Amino acid sequence: MKPAPSDWPRFSSAVVYQDAAAAIDWLCKAFGFEVRLRIEGDNGRIVHSELTYGEGLIMVSQESPESQRGWQSTMRSPKSLNGAATQSIMFFVDDADAHCAHARKHGARIVEEPDTHDYGEDHWADRSYGALDLDGHMWWITQRLRGPKAH
Repeated sequence: MKPAPSDWPRFSSAVVYQDAAAAIDWLCKAFGFEVRLRIEGDNGRIVHSELTYGEGLIMVSQESPESQRGWQSTMRSPKSLNGAATQSIMFFVDDADAHCAHARKHGARIVEEPDTHDYGEDHWADRSYGALDLDGHMWWITQRLRGPKAH
């Protein structure tokens, strides 16, 4: 398998919002993402964006039900689907408790408080919490406490 482009992770996700510009600002304030690229079209509508967190990358886009591109016209925010979600996103932080307090202060709805999950010595231990963003996307924010035992 050839390596991914040097400035992109092998996997990234696109997250759809009713108001992508507001979501970008919120994700930066509440979760600590940084804007790598933000392209605005008519009326400030986000055409394309790339947000990073360490080496991770997400794209934030806006609902476009009027789009001529069939797949794009069906993409929706959980906010438009009465809270239904089809994915959750997970990323690692250095301190899950501090990150949770910061996210809560900026309006994240914490649905699972920070808790430690130990999968045994052959596996790993993490401390994580679950949060919903302004549109209802599910995020899992995780701190690795112990890696798997070397074999």
